[in-house]
Amino acid sequence: MKVDLRLCYLLFCFLLSSFSTIVFSQSTDENIIDTWKEKGYLKGYGIVNYYSFDWETDPNRRNAFDAERLNLYLGYHFNDKIEFKSEIEFEHGGTGATMEFDLLEEFGEFEQEIEAGGEVILEQINILFKINDWLNIRLGKFRFYMGLASKLDDPTEYFTTHRSEVENTILPLGWYEHGIEVSGDLGKKWSYKLYLINGLDATGFSSANWVRRGYQKRFETVNANDLAFAGRLDYKFAPNSEIGVSAYFGNSTGNRPKEDTQIRGQIGVYDFHFMWDKKPWRARAYAMFGSLSNSEAISGLNRNLSNNLNVKRTPIGESAVGTFGEIAYNFMPLFKETNQEFYVFGRYEYYDSMFSTQGEIFDNPRWERSVLTGGINYYPHPQIVLKAQYSNRVLGSDETENTFSTGIGFKF
Repeated sequence: MKVDLRLCYLLFCFLLSSFSTIVFSQSTDENIIDTWKEKGYLKGYGIVNYYSFDWETDPNRRNAFDAERLNLYLGYHFNDKIEFKSEIEFEHGGTGATMEFDLLEEFGEFEQEIEAGGEVILEQINILFKINDWLNIRLGKFRFYMGLASKLDDPTEYFTTHRSEVENTILPLGWYEHGIEVSGDLGKKWSYKLYLINGLDATGFSSANWVRRGYQKRFETVNANDLAFAGRLDYKFAPNSEIGVSAYFGNSTGNRPKEDTQIRGQIGVYDFHFMWDKKPWRARAYAMFGSLSNSEAISGLNRNLSNNLNVKRTPIGESAVGTFGEIAYNFMPLFKETNQEFYVFGRYEYYDSMFSTQGEIFDNPRWERSVLTGGINYYPHPQIVLKAQYSNRVLGSDETENTFSTGIGFKF
């Protein structure tokens, strides 16, 4: 199925017209615009970046502009207890691709249609039932909150031009799944989230990215033979400041496009996350550990996958680790009183997608990476940020990748 900007536009028009017809037709005496202002909302954010590369691993890599993301949220409050939420994401200025598994072919073939270099994705479509403060239930497709990247998603909320390398490399970034979310507040300080969601697909696992590419985005539908369980617990110790843990458990081989194995690929991911905001200072920290059972056997299965599936087919690590810490200071109050901000920040990251391996799989040192980043964030308006940074990435193979990047982000 082809997806383009026109389809996305028509989808939004359909959603708006449907809500107008269903909800507003019941209140003919009410003004439609006033009713929408009261119950509906349209929000969004986006970022455009420029990158200049000096990589030993790819000396001919071209400098590039990237219209990285435009995310639009359309929502509606049916009443104080029931809310509809949707999200459409435009990635890298393109349209997208889908893949279909055709069982009618002699051996079962994968068919792919591609229109352009980016994606347009319906990231969220769900209904939230607000039962009370400590119990809320969300059904549908929704954001899966794990780590810090899911919490600090708007470009005005993170300092780097692109989001956390640790979370963007080893785990799915912008992680959305189908299922059930149960959440709530336990008093004024504690909050929790519990999930029953579809699991990952082991055919997408790789040396460089561990389980990240197992996020099911390639096909029109999402396999759910294997479900996953996850949870998150946070303690809010100050305004805009919290500390917490997350965990994820799920098998991944049952969601392969073909039923080609009975081996289990059990994934366990555990993280610690921290963020502190006491102006003019801000600090964040994150650490994760992940494990995959039968990684050697799954690597062997993946080597024989069809080229049409468009996966890496490289050996997979038995475990992966990652951590980062950053600190920033707002210098603007030293010069004048204003709602503008000017942060200078520093960040260190370390991650290894092949932290340990199983059996005969070679532990490639290239996938052990450390990154030192420094940069600035200028907020001419609280909803707009201009960014610039320089990062030095060192691989375990002693190669370096130096990148200068700058960008503009916004939210509304």
